[in-house]
Amino acid sequence: MKILVLSHEYPPIGGGGARAIEDLCRGLTRRGHEIQILTTHFGDLPRVETLEGVKIFRLPCGRRVLYRARLSEMGRYVMGGFWAGLSLIRKWQPHVIHVHFAVPAGALGWALSRLTGLPYIITAQLGDVPGGAPQKTAAWFRWIFPFTPPIWRSAAAVVAVSEFTRRLVLRHYPVEVRIIPNGFDLSSAPQRERRTGEPPRIVWAGRFAAEKNPLKIVSTLAQLNDLPWQCVLIGDGQEKAQVAQAITRAGLDERFTLPGWLPQEEVMNWFARSDILFMPSLAEGLPLVGVQALASGLAIVASHIGGFIDLVEAGRNGFLVADPLGDGFVEPLRVLLSDGARLRAFQEASRRLAGRFDLQAVVQAYEQLFRDEHNDTGRP
Repeated sequence: MKILVLSHEYPPIGGGGARAIEDLCRGLTRRGHEIQILTTHFGDLPRVETLEGVKIFRLPCGRRVLYRARLSEMGRYVMGGFWAGLSLIRKWQPHVIHVHFAVPAGALGWALSRLTGLPYIITAQLGDVPGGAPQKTAAWFRWIFPFTPPIWRSAAAVVAVSEFTRRLVLRHYPVEVRIIPNGFDLSSAPQRERRTGEPPRIVWAGRFAAEKNPLKIVSTLAQLNDLPWQCVLIGDGQEKAQVAQAITRAGLDERFTLPGWLPQEEVMNWFARSDILFMPSLAEGLPLVGVQALASGLAIVASHIGGFIDLVEAGRNGFLVADPLGDGFVEPLRVLLSDGARLRAFQEASRRLAGRFDLQAVVQAYEQLFRDEHNDTGRP
């Protein structure tokens, strides 16, 4: 099949959601499908290139930073994508449109579908759903929400990456929603490195932004200063300077490493040298970093929110904390840092649970969905 993918974020632009899209596109290509994607241009990236069989068209939208999109940039993506997408559809004649993020790509998919008759499928990650990431998107949805219901109603199918995201979609839009999680190629995870004689390493990866709650990591670990541990915080963002200052004020500079924004391969290498994923987020869909943690055999301590509910079996491979703003993370981390046997048992459980999110199964689920929706249209 020929599949036109619409997403304003695609690596190296964006975070875990973008990387999940990349993995899916490459997985579909390996199964013989033709994939072309309309995404956002940044810096000196080529406007058009083909990587691992995926043809990428990058549209100039004034994107300023890799890890965060402004609403104005999203608007320019929709406007530029309309004409580029219309031309591409007429020349290439794809069978189906796959929209990632109902905001902003949903509007683009809806407009292209109305003019061409092509079915489109929405995959909702979380921040594109009202209330999914209020710290980030509440102001946007105050005025764009009235325009969004037709986007959801007109979709041939709607997919959510987690049960939490599905329920949130249903709270606002009367549509049928199925769950297909973000997947990860389990075979690509590097083998865990045996670390003898070193303190346990705690890892976090993401945007240094309010909804990720990175300052909570510093305040929590400051209360565990009596135990041996090291911590690496991977990523970039608005709150990175504040986090670095908090580390210094707590006298923990020698315990923390902040390597910045890294390619996925380097993130996975850090995971292979770590023991615990600590994610005190305020909002998450199905975080790819959590799936990567399972594949890497990490115990997980996270907020009891979003897709972490699908990733963590409490007391088996990790702990979930109900109030991410309180001090509830201290005791679970103390347990794992103090009890090496229990930590190893949690890590083994994570490796077993990772099979639920195998990329091959995710690719096959989307493949069947595309075929079903294409066949329903009766198009050649």
